[in-house]
Amino acid sequence: MNPQRHAAGITGLGSYLPERILTNKEMESFVDTTDEWIQSRTGIKERRVAADNQFTLDLAYEAAKAALADANVTADQVDLIIVATCTGDHRFPSTASLLQNRLGSTCAAFDLGAACSGFVYALNTAAQFVMAGTAQTVLVVGAEIMTRILDWNDRTTCVLFGDGAGAAVLQRVPESYGVLGTDMGSDGSGGELLKVECSITRGEGESRRYIQQNGREVYRFAVNKLGESALQALQNCNIDPAEIDLFVPHQANVRIIDAAAKKLKLPSEKVFCDLEKYGNTSAASVPIALCEARQQNRIKHDDLIVMVGFGGGLTWASCVLKWYAPQQ
Repeated sequence: MNPQRHAAGITGLGSYLPERILTNKEMESFVDTTDEWIQSRTGIKERRVAADNQFTLDLAYEAAKAALADANVTADQVDLIIVATCTGDHRFPSTASLLQNRLGSTCAAFDLGAACSGFVYALNTAAQFVMAGTAQTVLVVGAEIMTRILDWNDRTTCVLFGDGAGAAVLQRVPESYGVLGTDMGSDGSGGELLKVECSITRGEGESRRYIQQNGREVYRFAVNKLGESALQALQNCNIDPAEIDLFVPHQANVRIIDAAAKKLKLPSEKVFCDLEKYGNTSAASVPIALCEARQQNRIKHDDLIVMVGFGGGLTWASCVLKWYAPQQ
């Protein structure tokens, strides 16, 4: 690593899941589907649904508070807040600005839109600020209320998504730790395959506010890109896939995760999956998974972690990170 640049690592994690659990069995009562159909095709058993009086900012705030406490950082020490979301509460102001105010911070803040790739995009972006020395502490949040942009009559999409938030604090860590390699990309030619069309400037109304997806094509894209992006990020820092201690992919479909693990030649014990409990929480899925993995003692000091996301855009992003937590 360039000696003029600092190493940037995760020093705190936090997550928040709404209380309400919506099971596949419950969905059978109002959606033309079955528990068996959903599980066999996706691996999902249940998901969380935000309460009527909860909004994306509320979920982001709870996850952010937990991450700051975990890092032993106060809100006034944060230099930058990045919130990855495609379900912000307003067109503007940004969810990040509102979160900054609620936390009591005075730093710069902005939202990042890369759909389900958003958290890894934001993590890679935050790392650049810390590496360059322009920020010492960056709060990165992925927060979504996906259930409010679902057409509950469309059984191909409404069974897939859930609500939640996850957050990470990035700070300087010793050389050879933290973010070692990244990969990010986008292919706008696939923008029509996964979208929410509602637009003020284009005059499109409420009928276009729901997720539309070409499931077959998105699946085909994801099966190829998830593993490819992870391999590219590893190649960018000259690390062999065999050195991976834990693979934390975007939680969208268990068959996509299995295909990526196969491309990386990883045994199942090195792959983290909590999809069955939460479904696809978009930009929140990777940080929620990171939190759960650490709670289960599957992330330890010196471990090599690879995170990867894919989503609407079409976008993809990967991050190779060596975990620094000597106090463990």
